[in-house]
Amino acid sequence: MTIVEMGKRAKEASRVLATAGASLKTKALYALADALEENCDYILAENEKDLEAGRAAGMSKSLLDRLSLSSDRVSSMAQGARQVASFQDPVGAVLSGNVMPNGLQVTKVRVPLGVIGIIYEARPNVTADAAALCLKAGNAVILRGGKEAINSNMAVAKVMREAVKNAGLPIDSIQLIEDTTRQSSIELMGLTDYLDVLIPRGGAGLIKATVENAKVPVIETGTGNCHVYVDEFADLEMAKNIVFNGKTSRPSVCNAVESVLVHKSIAEEFLPLMKAELDKMNVELRGCSETCRILGESVVPATDDDYFTEFLDYILSVKVVSDIDEAIAHIAKHSTGHSECIVTENYSCAEKFIAQVDAAAVYVNASTRFTDGGEFGLGAEIGISTQKLHARGPMGINELTSMKFIVKGSGQIR
Repeated sequence: MTIVEMGKRAKEASRVLATAGASLKTKALYALADALEENCDYILAENEKDLEAGRAAGMSKSLLDRLSLSSDRVSSMAQGARQVASFQDPVGAVLSGNVMPNGLQVTKVRVPLGVIGIIYEARPNVTADAAALCLKAGNAVILRGGKEAINSNMAVAKVMREAVKNAGLPIDSIQLIEDTTRQSSIELMGLTDYLDVLIPRGGAGLIKATVENAKVPVIETGTGNCHVYVDEFADLEMAKNIVFNGKTSRPSVCNAVESVLVHKSIAEEFLPLMKAELDKMNVELRGCSETCRILGESVVPATDDDYFTEFLDYILSVKVVSDIDEAIAHIAKHSTGHSECIVTENYSCAEKFIAQVDAAAVYVNASTRFTDGGEFGLGAEIGISTQKLHARGPMGINELTSMKFIVKGSGQIR
């Protein structure tokens, strides 16, 4: 099937979904969740094919982790769909309303976006998360995953499509592009007659290519050069734990910490404490000259490029700063606008950091790993938007809707 034909089918499905009603969509989502768990062995067998190919190609440990599914991860995908199903239906929600002086009744309500395209890389859980969210918000979705996860994605999509069909919704509410060549991405980016919005979810290269080449509207997501600033008033034990969790709990994801900034007054004490903890996971440190002086030859001298890099691996850039202003300026220069954290016991420093740091999520004394739709109570997420229009931060069901003005009159003319 051509991508144009997929677009036509998605557009037809979107018209049905827009008026499907909450109960039918909820029924389909619960059926989808059950089907994922019932077909777990099949999905894992297909995932193993991708993992074998990845290992043979020399894929890094962190990328293999992104690609890997387990029974727990499949169950989490299913649970995410059930959580989304339990949420109040956003479609038709009244956002505002008033009666004009001329008697016109003007009401603003939520409506589906229509057809959403998702381009993503080696994370097969995105296939399920994206489908569930789009379905709940009344949208049809066209998925285009990376070649690394093609067998996993095909298995997940097949299971979900059958479940949705059996529940009474169009099977083409969910479609997966099985061609993983560059040409299929280009065609999807140019599907102006059928696609209402395109959302890239992956590394900086994928997002940049999509933003620069797409002819349809794009919501930019994902790239996370996230910082932790350890202030002079920080609880050092807390800071050590936040850095360790942010870097090592899952380094391959966009909310992982990539850079640590340390106030000069506590650097001599904190840096050895931090390094001893990170050594447990063999994290490579790339530091400024002061970091290298304090920690010695075990630290790799950092280049300016290191401070711009989303490593997605057991690598961390480190810089000693003179004060909070230098830390904020460094973040402003190097941040991707995803998630930034300050560790401090000083109220004024915390408030200054909150006010001056421009990011989708700003933390005080907590790990950046919480920037996630599920952790924020949104259920599964479509991605983390790092732009300011039309959504920012974790994108749940409300962010997959638009608005419509409904105007009722009694013969008024202008």
